[in-house]
Amino acid sequence: MIKDVAEMHNNLSAGEEEAPERVPVPRSLVPHLSETAILLDIDGTLLDLMPTPREVWVPPGLAKTLNGLMEQTSGALALVSGRSLNDIDLIFAPDQFPAVGGHGAEMRLNVDAEAVSGQAPPMDKELKRRLAAIARLSPGILLEDKGYSLALHYRLAPHAERAIYEAISLIRADLPEAPIEVLPGKCVFEIKHAGFTKANGVRELMKQAPFMGRKPLFIGDDVTDESVFAIMPDMKGLAFSVGRRAEGVNGHFDAPSDVREFLAHILDDARIPAPR
Repeated sequence: MIKDVAEMHNNLSAGEEEAPERVPVPRSLVPHLSETAILLDIDGTLLDLMPTPREVWVPPGLAKTLNGLMEQTSGALALVSGRSLNDIDLIFAPDQFPAVGGHGAEMRLNVDAEAVSGQAPPMDKELKRRLAAIARLSPGILLEDKGYSLALHYRLAPHAERAIYEAISLIRADLPEAPIEVLPGKCVFEIKHAGFTKANGVRELMKQAPFMGRKPLFIGDDVTDESVFAIMPDMKGLAFSVGRRAEGVNGHFDAPSDVREFLAHILDDARIPAPR
């Protein structure tokens, strides 16, 4: 079934209107990295949002920090994104990292492993065609085909938000039994199959070495990350949101730059020799 777009859209808008208090995330919350699995969303969390998805870039020093955390966690660091694994690799090239891609549709446990599909069914071609046609409503609406999902970005056409929302709602009314989920985000509506989520991908990831038996630390920023926030208590993990105080998180960061600084600091802390 298609989730209620209006309800989700209203929830997102309400969350963005609240200006979170600036509360630094204490590094003391983080278990020793030998006991931790670090799970990180990309867009809006690790990397600053840009006018188009293709304009995001990896700031100097971030790859070095991520590789250092990979070493300190014995490989238990993964990127968790709605982007495909191929897209993730293009962004971080020449570096590669373990990852959950396509909102849980794909997974790679380590840089030497083959990508594993979560057997996510492809989106119906006719449905994809109808959704893609929404991009014609206004110049500046960008269509991103992620393989397992479609995203309609309107950062360059903010006036078109209502028109996109109404067009998706019409398709929802025509196909009430279609097994898709609509996720409103930061100047984007993303449509994917309802049978898989980032949370499903994280649950599967945490069953596999080197993640198994560790306490997950997840950082995300958007509605698509809320399913992972929700399962962190079950795993005795920690969840932090970026840009807004999401429900049920242990703390929040104001911006991706704060996340990058935090990760650099916990890496430095891990490298300090223990007192004799």
